[in-house]
Amino acid sequence: MNISVFYLIAFLSVFFSLMVIFAKNPVHSVIYLIITFFTFTIHYILLNAQFLAIVNFIVYMGAIMVLFLFVLMLLNLNKETEPVKSLLVKLAGVIAGMCLLVVLAGSLKAISTSAKGNPSTQEVVQNLDLGTVKYLGKVLFADFLLPFEVSSILLLSAMVGAVLLAKREKTEIS
Repeated sequence: MNISVFYLIAFLSVFFSLMVIFAKNPVHSVIYLIITFFTFTIHYILLNAQFLAIVNFIVYMGAIMVLFLFVLMLLNLNKETEPVKSLLVKLAGVIAGMCLLVVLAGSLKAISTSAKGNPSTQEVVQNLDLGTVKYLGKVLFADFLLPFEVSSILLLSAMVGAVLLAKREKTEIS
């Protein structure tokens, strides 16, 4: 794998992720998110995880993000329809952001301490079939069954929320 290609794609991933956050137009933000997922697909291909690349391309870029784009266009969000956020909502956002930073810092500390006693990454990759569907299914349905099921419930609740948002109220005609 060419290391310069990896760093170029990593830079593009970070750049388009920041564009998702800082874009003023929500439609542009979704388009930047689709491009970010495309860079993730390239990373999966570079890391020899073709199954994850195909799933990322079909499911996230092809279905979910296009659905988000259509929902945003359907809702027609603009500054006039946006409600004014109270101080309590802004404070909750700041607290949630700080909690995210604490979790990220703890994760980085756990990774750095666990990497000292573990075998090298090359030894682990040679011993396991990391890119195969068989290994993915074994890990997904054995070690990560609960998070897999919780994510399916989360997707179901998001779908119900999207239907409720898209549902128009019926008005009576006298």
